[in-house]
Amino acid sequence: MTQTLTTTPPADDLVVPFHCDRCGALAKVRVVLASGSDLVFCGHHAREYEGKLRDIAADIIETDGEQRVTS
Repeated sequence: MTQTLTTTPPADDLVVPFHCDRCGALAKVRVVLASGSDLVFCGHHAREYEGKLRDIAADIIETDGEQRVTS
């Protein structure tokens, strides 16, 4: 029997869907806080809390393609 060496792909290559912290729907927005922690929201809740999120966010990233919205 021949053994085959397999490797686990780096974590950057793995795609894990995020779910809204508020309702559990598929997340569309990731909010990175100054502390380094993050929050994720569906489009509905991201729009609902947009003003407050912009006040506390270090970065806001749309998860569809990782497009940066603010810096």
